[in-house]
Amino acid sequence: MTMEITPVRVWRAGAAPGPVAPLADGTVALWLLRVAADPEAYGLLDAEERQRWKALKREGDRARYLAAHGGVRRLLGRYLDVPPGEVAFVREDCPLCGGPHGRPAVRGGGVHFSLSHSRDLVLVGVAGRPVGVDVEAYPEAGTSDLVAVSLHPREREEFARLPADGRAAAFARCWARKEAYLKGTGAGLAGGLPRTYVGTGPEPATVPGWSLTDVPVAPSFAAAVAVREGH
Repeated sequence: MTMEITPVRVWRAGAAPGPVAPLADGTVALWLLRVAADPEAYGLLDAEERQRWKALKREGDRARYLAAHGGVRRLLGRYLDVPPGEVAFVREDCPLCGGPHGRPAVRGGGVHFSLSHSRDLVLVGVAGRPVGVDVEAYPEAGTSDLVAVSLHPREREEFARLPADGRAAAFARCWARKEAYLKGTGAGLAGGLPRTYVGTGPEPATVPGWSLTDVPVAPSFAAAVAVREGH
């Protein structure tokens, strides 16, 4: 199956996203939200989301949470044709242990979605089949060197051969691909960062059963989307 990615559409926190089109099988709609004050978002959240928001200590983290979760509710409400506050979320079973902490999903189905945020960017993928997205700001100098030890052995080898000025971008590419795939499967980071090879180069590696694609979003950011092949 060839995955069709619609052009990334941008909208601002607190505003309604533009019109949405029905999702054909194998099509992923990508939306990029830029964080801004969203005073109405809290009123859209459910009890669990409000608890998570209250647990955040930093005002910047709280603002990002409201923007991201208010935004995804408005977006999914458009696709499902329901008010944003009535979008109900559940957790699918974990593919590793069967517990109720797998992929976030919409109760009753209708669409699949994935949400990721980094700094002032929020990336959302909406599809007719399981999907994962991730966006990552380039890490500060030296950070990628420290965290690269958690990558697949082949990725560690590739990373070690890179010049210092190319490591931040390569690491962010690799990490975004890996997280997008693990979010799509529902395993998350517990699925094991070293297990699946996605590559650090300009093009992602082939991952059996999934289509994995890099997505340009903004300078000094890397992003990726993964969608399950077949049914």
